[in-house]
Amino acid sequence: MISKVKWLSVWLMAGWTAIACAQQAAPPAAVGPLNSGLNVSLQQYEGTNVQQSLPFKNGNVLVDGINVWQLDWKMKPAADGAIDVALGCRLLKGKATATALVVDFVFGDWREDNYVLVPGIVYNGNRYRAIGNGYNPQYPKDMYFNPGAPLTISNNPRLALPGESNSFLELQSTNTAAPGMSFYAPGTGQSWFVLMEQQTRFGNNGISIFENQHRDTCTFRITAPAMRTRAAGFGDFHVSGDKAPDWSAGDEVVLRFKIYGKKSEGIPGHLRHFMEIRKSVTGPNEPRNLVPMSKLAQLGTDICRGNFTETKAGKYYLPENSRHFQLGWVSGMINTFPMLALNDPLERSRVAEELDFIVSKMQGRSGYFYGFISEDGKLGTEKAHPDFPELQAMVRKNGDVLFWLMKHLLLLKAQGHGSIINPQWETAAQRLAAAFVTTWKAHGEFGQYIVPETGAVAVFNSSAGAIVPAGLALAADYFNRPDWLAVAGDAAAFYYRRDVEQRGFTSGACGDISQDADSETAFGFMESLMAMYRYTGKAVWLERAKAQAALCASWTLAYDPVFPPGSAIAKLGGRMAGGVWASSQNKHAAPGVCTSSADHLFKLFRATGDRHYADLLRDIQHAHTEAVNMPGHITTNYLIGSSMERIQPSDAEGAGAIGNFIHTRNSWTETNGILMAMEIPGIYVRPGEGLLYVFDHVKAEKLAEDKSSVTLRLTNTTPYDAAVSVFAENARQARTAMGYTQFMQWPKVSVPSGGATKVKVNSSGDIQMLADR
Repeated sequence: MISKVKWLSVWLMAGWTAIACAQQAAPPAAVGPLNSGLNVSLQQYEGTNVQQSLPFKNGNVLVDGINVWQLDWKMKPAADGAIDVALGCRLLKGKATATALVVDFVFGDWREDNYVLVPGIVYNGNRYRAIGNGYNPQYPKDMYFNPGAPLTISNNPRLALPGESNSFLELQSTNTAAPGMSFYAPGTGQSWFVLMEQQTRFGNNGISIFENQHRDTCTFRITAPAMRTRAAGFGDFHVSGDKAPDWSAGDEVVLRFKIYGKKSEGIPGHLRHFMEIRKSVTGPNEPRNLVPMSKLAQLGTDICRGNFTETKAGKYYLPENSRHFQLGWVSGMINTFPMLALNDPLERSRVAEELDFIVSKMQGRSGYFYGFISEDGKLGTEKAHPDFPELQAMVRKNGDVLFWLMKHLLLLKAQGHGSIINPQWETAAQRLAAAFVTTWKAHGEFGQYIVPETGAVAVFNSSAGAIVPAGLALAADYFNRPDWLAVAGDAAAFYYRRDVEQRGFTSGACGDISQDADSETAFGFMESLMAMYRYTGKAVWLERAKAQAALCASWTLAYDPVFPPGSAIAKLGGRMAGGVWASSQNKHAAPGVCTSSADHLFKLFRATGDRHYADLLRDIQHAHTEAVNMPGHITTNYLIGSSMERIQPSDAEGAGAIGNFIHTRNSWTETNGILMAMEIPGIYVRPGEGLLYVFDHVKAEKLAEDKSSVTLRLTNTTPYDAAVSVFAENARQARTAMGYTQFMQWPKVSVPSGGATKVKVNSSGDIQMLADR
């Protein structure tokens, strides 16, 4: 074996040429840090229980009785520094039943503090206390009003805590946002990654990680196909039903994967490496242009218009599929923002009525808001324990309220309607901001659940307050409170240090999970980091945002999964790259970020010029459109333009759920579709600088460009007319951080269905329509 840091140079230099030139070479002696090695074997099963393991010990031929097997290694160096491997295994002679190909990467010098990542499901090995055996388990008593309670997750695949036995996890490739696994070893500063294709001819690949009893050796395993004993559900497990294939003479399987070894600057560096390589095996995806963003916005706002109601509690736009009202997270005071942006007198008055209702009925004595009120006007509690009767509320919902209430105030002023702002709205925002500041000064964190009446933190130790610094930053600027901005900065620095640098994930924002790693805090914290950059101009926040964007990317499908041929998504030809995994408990992807346009990714792209961030955002928007209910593209049992929250590549909900929509609708997915259409430009261009990026469902062809302008032909191949927003500027202007109402200034270009429009765009943002000849 080759030890520790010497492995990379020895592997890539001394031994590489011979390996790369051989058509049937054996694997390299070392494939990574920590005294590592690569072993290949065949495993024979009864059901999912291993009956016999047959290692390839002496070269590439294995003889087992009358069966003769051969490996064919095709290996070459990749341009990105990886080893690109196509491992073929053929049965030359004989007949075998229930046999799978296994590739083991074995790491010695292993430590339990190594950061283990399987994107979209396992973060830091999920090595935390676990509770329950199902969806949304009740918290134990010791988690309440106890700042020393450990971070606690649902019953998810995980490596064991110290002192526990049987440290292993087993997954299928479709449990991941990008099929692969990795680790970062802080003791040596080394990162290791293996990325693979979703499946071989035998079906989806398997991913397993297991440690020995002493935790000083760890094996990362790929199997073709997946052979799990249990499949992971929503906080529980069920029998996998995996089956190993039978082989006849001449049968062959080819397993393709890439191996990377890199030096990283901590966990943030590891995440940034992952973002760079996450599509390297599955390849670049090609999103479809299905529905222009303007059409999605029109359909979504029409649905929301029809859902305004009056109940005994008050007047509001109905959330989800209920007449009860939920604040923040998936509905209230978020779905009002695009309605306000319509600049329509009726909807503006309705938004005002909802805001009046919220601030008069739902704010507690402490300044914090309750998260739920029934249509009869009864306030509800969240995550309560029988021994603690106080009504509780999600910190995440309160963070949403502060952030979105400030955005409403900014938008009204930008529209010239500042005079209709009710002073009680501003007072409510100030009281909420002050409550967060009080909590921060008392505890040095915001907690996960609070008691709105007293302001007490009911449950500590999560990232549920990840979006709070964004709200505080907006409020600090609006109300001229630099002390609030200082708290926002301290809080954002704390969450970055504890959650990103030390844990490698953010957690606990969703109301139906424990303190599991989740995508919603990841994107929420991204909002906070870009807000801090906006209001301080300090480059440190931009650097942190780059790492945070990489964490967001780890939750986002990097490729278009292959779905079962008879499934709804397969029949529609769905391309779901960009679906956002919900959490390590709720093992499904969703069409969009809950609940946001994710325009902070655009702001980061604009500030850095790095197309990785634009590509990530474009994928998210297009995956959302794939899930929208349209004529000939049915995804819900509701109106045209509606959508739902499930994109399911995995068998977490059973094999029958893979690739099939749940025929309902979710208002939050409709809301984030409208928000993306509003807050993300259809086309971003810097005339004279060669930068052009298209987010909308049109094609843009550059016809001519000079120092101050660019001529484009926009083509719309969809069945719907498009009004494409165009954001044009120069590099100097892009150095100024973008505000929260800039979308109002973007002119729109009409492009008819099946037609084209020719325009000349100046760096000043002016657009000249040209005859298309």
